[in-house]
Amino acid sequence: MPTGRNRHNRSSTRRPDAGYGRPMELRPERGEPRAAPDRRARVGARVAGHALVPAGDNERLLAHEAQVKEAFDRIEPFLRRLSALQHEADFTDRAQAMARAELGFELPRRILDNAWIQQLDIRHLYAWCVFETYRAYADDFYRHQPLAPDPAEADRFQAWLQECGFHTVDVSPCSDGRLAHVIRYVLRLPHGLVRRKSFAGANFDVETSLRRWVETELSRYREGAPNTADAPTRYLKIAVYHFSSGEPATQGCAAHGSDTAVAAAAARDRLRDFQEAIENSFCCGASIDLLLVGLDTDTDAIRVHPPDAEGEPDPARYVESEALFDRTQGLGAEAVRERVGEEVAAVAGGSEPGMQRFVAGLLENNFAQIAYVRANHGGRYGDIGHNERFMGVGMGFEEVQLRNLTYFAYLQTVEEGAPDLDVGVKIFSGLNVERGLPVPVVLRFDYHGQVPGARERAEARTRRVAEALRGRFPRLAEQGLLHTLLAVRDCARNGTLEVIGSSLEPTGETH
Repeated sequence: MPTGRNRHNRSSTRRPDAGYGRPMELRPERGEPRAAPDRRARVGARVAGHALVPAGDNERLLAHEAQVKEAFDRIEPFLRRLSALQHEADFTDRAQAMARAELGFELPRRILDNAWIQQLDIRHLYAWCVFETYRAYADDFYRHQPLAPDPAEADRFQAWLQECGFHTVDVSPCSDGRLAHVIRYVLRLPHGLVRRKSFAGANFDVETSLRRWVETELSRYREGAPNTADAPTRYLKIAVYHFSSGEPATQGCAAHGSDTAVAAAAARDRLRDFQEAIENSFCCGASIDLLLVGLDTDTDAIRVHPPDAEGEPDPARYVESEALFDRTQGLGAEAVRERVGEEVAAVAGGSEPGMQRFVAGLLENNFAQIAYVRANHGGRYGDIGHNERFMGVGMGFEEVQLRNLTYFAYLQTVEEGAPDLDVGVKIFSGLNVERGLPVPVVLRFDYHGQVPGARERAEARTRRVAEALRGRFPRLAEQGLLHTLLAVRDCARNGTLEVIGSSLEPTGETH
């Protein structure tokens, strides 16, 4: 792909007084957020008075979501218009001018020049456009940090977390793209301070989580970060399963046959496995806590399953945020918090006060997202099913904090991540392949640049996974129905992406 590209620039301003429990504020690139349709405006007015929904925050988050998704959603209409022009005499020049104006980058010239000889290769152009749009979005995200908390806010969050009795929050949601925004939007947590790794069915890899726990505890001993090892805090592991309130039998978790009870029980069992792994390996199971969270992907409302006095989450025992939101509508802030605390205490079954405080904080944060969906989507998303734009495979993707943008498959090898890959390809077979469009896959491994040889190992791993991916789905690859972008990133220096290859390169273009 061409190296000279126009970027989708974005800037952000964050208020220094925005505290925990209030969404980090993103200001749009220019002007004010788009005016909402009348129906949405009426819904927004109805929920605007809730005491724990800060005015203005949801509009700024909407501006960020709209800007990113609209960049991807311009691709198909653009290619439809382009296809109708392919036999015009000045097609190449017109196509490039249109692409620069509408998409912000140029197209591979060789594909355009050959359109008079053979049918325009829309599959190639579609993958090219998705990858270029992703690159612009990811680079802009890391350069401008539009969703990052300011230092004071980050300090307040860490202080609040430790007051609740925790030093680390490690979240494993399902890899379904309808949960990709669970940290920054649904739970309104600072994404850079909360770990996230997604797995199909929330069946996270216990060994990987165990290694992350060890790294955290070692940092506490050696560096006193995020606090010293003698501080009486614990590592909090959260598993997030999902369900559909509107179409529970068909739009729930595919990895569990859209059976909500099975999905919740499986996430609970994986949490137990993690705790047992620590107890068996280090004899210190008391140093971790477990929390089970369910997400209604139709409405973004959550149900939180507080652990009992024995630290055990129960799928049958939970607090629902949407019902609580409605019951507290019109109350003052302190009255709302008191009601939330009472309901959590009634369900928590004797869990520690810090855990109850944390659960109450999640519920209160989710109120803002309930208001967001009601104001901007009439209370229920129009795309309650899958509508992802690309697959993200490997390790990284911190920038993806938006619903239905990416299906995740976190893995080190294709063999290890085969179940997640198969689910993802099945999803995109319905979204794209059945319409003749390819599955766009971003293969990426982040690395720590201060570690000798880390970049070389990340690049080698990315290329191995790319080759193995083609071997697992040979028919799609041979027919041009699976395309890959290969990238690495130095996360230690918060760098932008470094593209190292693509399945589109045989046409003669490079990134």
